[in-house]
Amino acid sequence: MAGSGKAHLRKSDDVILRVEDLTMEFPAGGKNFVRAVSGISFDIERGETLAIVGESGCGKSTLGKAILQLPKPTSGSVNFQGQELTTLNKDALRDIRPAMQMIFQDPVSSLDPRLSVGKIVDEPLAIWNRGDEVWRSNKVDELLNAVGLDPALVRDRRSYEFSGGQCQRISIARSLALEPLLLICDEPVSALDVSVQAQILNLLQDMKERYGLTLIFISHDLAVVKAVSTRIMVMYLGKVCEISSPDELYSNPRHHYTHALVSSVPIPDPNVAARRTTLEGEPPSPMDPPSGCRFRTRCPAATDLCAQEEPQLHEVSTGHYVACHWPRS
Repeated sequence: MAGSGKAHLRKSDDVILRVEDLTMEFPAGGKNFVRAVSGISFDIERGETLAIVGESGCGKSTLGKAILQLPKPTSGSVNFQGQELTTLNKDALRDIRPAMQMIFQDPVSSLDPRLSVGKIVDEPLAIWNRGDEVWRSNKVDELLNAVGLDPALVRDRRSYEFSGGQCQRISIARSLALEPLLLICDEPVSALDVSVQAQILNLLQDMKERYGLTLIFISHDLAVVKAVSTRIMVMYLGKVCEISSPDELYSNPRHHYTHALVSSVPIPDPNVAARRTTLEGEPPSPMDPPSGCRFRTRCPAATDLCAQEEPQLHEVSTGHYVACHWPRS
């Protein structure tokens, strides 16, 4: 499964972000390293929503933070609007940060409990000296209204007084304060009840259209990303295994790992029999990944070739790329 390659990268003037061979490793004592992200390449066009999916521990969140240089990647290229972020000095990187914002995974702990909601949303504007105090106050009200919160009721209260869904709305308002071009959403609904998830997803779609955003939507839930994405990238153990449009990926998953993920999505119809594919074993350790294809230890189609040679991403149908020696037909 997990493989490398750049066949899926597009040559387009509309590409706003282009990531090539991105690697993120963390020291783990002695000569050991946790290989969280290993040679990831992808691009995203202006106005797209790229969903990055995979099970916990596959490197999705690390990839999102590495794009923002939080922390700086071990190696690889991150090109945002023609600027190579990995080579920028601290001042130049700081100057470009307002155009790239992130919604963090835990909506409660990502907000400072000592600050009022008004201060939390105003903080980016104050740090970047946007307008005077009156202008910033009006901007905070505008942002809170945009995410469905009444400024008169919430701006003087603290984050711990709100539910998880309300805290996520506050996080979204804060992320939009500097009018970014790219918004990275790291599991924005995973900590929320199902009924609240739909509200936040609808809100993100509304904000995307209102502010002209380009989104990277990180999730482990394929049922969630189908509704919001224009393109899906599936990861496993720090590698890309498949990239496709949502409809194509759901109707015809070509990678064995993607097939297992899609089959695990609940079908809301009691008359339809569930056909689930069960994966045997546990994911290998990112400190000592298998040779060749990283999925081979759990793959029903693995052969000796999979242990000897890492598969490369190749196009199996228009816009559908898979990294597998023996893709599903």
